[in-house]
Amino acid sequence: MDLGIAGRKAIVCASSRGLGRACAKALAEAGCEVVINGRDRERLAATASELRAATGAKIVAVAADVASADGQQALFAACPEPDILVNNNAGPPFRDFRELDRQKMLDGVIANMIVAVELLQKAIDPMIAKKFGRVVNITSGSVKAPIAGLDLSSGARAGLTAFFAGVARDVAAANVTINFLLPGVFATDRFATYVETTMKKKGISADDALAERVAAVPARRIGDPDEFGAACAFLCSAQAGYITGQNLLIDGGAFPGAF
Repeated sequence: MDLGIAGRKAIVCASSRGLGRACAKALAEAGCEVVINGRDRERLAATASELRAATGAKIVAVAADVASADGQQALFAACPEPDILVNNNAGPPFRDFRELDRQKMLDGVIANMIVAVELLQKAIDPMIAKKFGRVVNITSGSVKAPIAGLDLSSGARAGLTAFFAGVARDVAAANVTINFLLPGVFATDRFATYVETTMKKKGISADDALAERVAAVPARRIGDPDEFGAACAFLCSAQAGYITGQNLLIDGGAFPGAF
């Protein structure tokens, strides 16, 4: 399918690896000019080279922390008026809620809620003026089905979801959409950390920890980041203009509900 976004400009946050990288790749394959972002300069530069070689698209790498004012300024200096904004940021580590002090909680809310709001504030008015805008927020399946140990991540991202629900309806008439992608278990560095944590906590092998997690997924496998990226690209497409304020759960059927 021609997604109708060739030539559009996209910012994809936290995209040097994992699901963010997969979204950047899918948008580049669709013909977008993509600004990618990460804090590790070497990893980011390598990703930019890989994406250029794989897609032939214009890829601009911005090494910055999107949680900082300077980082946000650098992103929008590279792409002042993005047509597409993919909000993404690393979640807090697995931690019992009893171990959370005030600063850890504030940091989590800033990273997984406030940053996305700040970025949208910068991007939204040019989108409205152009009568085209696509905003995709990568949250988590834990927003819909909370996971013990990810309470801070779930809470902050649920707050973001509720915050943007009203904004999505307010800007929809300008052909600006705001949607959410809720990943389940995907083959990313974060999942590798989960496996390692489970090994230590339960005293089991990596294979057993992996098998235990896969057994909870009806699809009986871990998700491929490219599948996730393809879903992101579709939500950014011209054809997706009538989809807004929605949460797309991509978890291999793990959530046991009809709605």
